[in-house]
Amino acid sequence: MEIERKFLTKKIPFSLEQYPCSTISQSYISLSPTIRIRQSNTEYFLTVKGKGNMTREEFELPITKKQYIALEKKCETPPVLKKRYYVPLSETLTAEVDIYEGNLSGLITIEVEFATEKMAKQFLPPKWFGEEVTSDNRYKNTNLSLYGIPKT
Repeated sequence: MEIERKFLTKKIPFSLEQYPCSTISQSYISLSPTIRIRQSNTEYFLTVKGKGNMTREEFELPITKKQYIALEKKCETPPVLKKRYYVPLSETLTAEVDIYEGNLSGLITIEVEFATEKMAKQFLPPKWFGEEVTSDNRYKNTNLSLYGIPKT
């Protein structure tokens, strides 16, 4: 089960360079159901996601680089490219700050994953997070890969 909230931001008020970072490329083999392949640095994953916004089923399986390359040929979408910085918010919460690249350059989103829905609902985001887009399907990575940055 994945429980997360997603936010937009225009500017990060501190340097991200001090935090761990992953270079991510992900594409979608299927949009319904959502089946994604992802390269994160030197790791590769196949992920199946259920329907939903804040809460949804998620199954992730590590795959080899060879399997990833073979599955890339099956993708229905262009890749989403981003750098993900892991910024600790507390002992149990981390802000995953995504700085998008390529045709999504200029877009910055922040996701926070929670252990329970209660924790997610009680979470008070820092001011630098900006507008919440958890329920705005235009900001799901599947739609970003197909349609680009939403017009506001």
